[in-house]
Amino acid sequence: GQINVRKIRGENNQVKIQMRVDLGILQIEPHGRPDGQRPHHYESLLEYHQKECHDYIERNGTDLGFTLNADECQGLREEAVQYYKRYLANFVLEDYDAVIRDTQRNLDVLDFCTKYAEDEADQLAMEQYRPYIIMMNTRSKGLLSMDHGAYRTALVHVENGLTTIKDFFERFGMPHAFRMSGEVKVLKALRRQVRGFLPVDPIRKLKSQLNRALRNERYEEAARLRDELNTMLQEPNETK
Repeated sequence: GQINVRKIRGENNQVKIQMRVDLGILQIEPHGRPDGQRPHHYESLLEYHQKECHDYIERNGTDLGFTLNADECQGLREEAVQYYKRYLANFVLEDYDAVIRDTQRNLDVLDFCTKYAEDEADQLAMEQYRPYIIMMNTRSKGLLSMDHGAYRTALVHVENGLTTIKDFFERFGMPHAFRMSGEVKVLKALRRQVRGFLPVDPIRKLKSQLNRALRNERYEEAARLRDELNTMLQEPNETK
């Protein structure tokens, strides 16, 4: 169940990423398109189609009428799989900057196809993967911030990721799916981990204790905690 990945130096001392797959090894370029190809002399198909869209807008003053046909969308999906494999490899290698770069790039593909695909099926074909890509992007931002000791920044990244995934499920009329999502569970676990590095907020701690006392019908304890909480909330106003 483990992903085996390594970095090597190939010809001309160039770095390559190698991932063990069934019956062999997948070799990946660390920059540009993972297979090293340059479709239409661009770094990727996405960049080519983005340039085509930009030129269309320059000529027409609007993007109305610009579309992607089924074959073009299929090409973008196949290319996105290459980037998926690379960001998965880089996550194992803990190269979080590279994961952030490639996950954002695949989110851009989803947005581009959603906006310009001719067929609705092509517009929605990759949307099922959006929560996973958001999770990997958020997770990498959080872990990178933690590596630099920026725990509050890490917490902000995680909260933003959870909000974005929640908005996704609500947009498709599935708000209940948020609680069951594996991606959400991963980010909530990371949130707990990040909070472990932060100083305890005494007001939040008291509120949590108060709620627990009320749930367990310990009313005398709840009254005492409520008094402590009210005193703590009043203290800043009394010092002004």
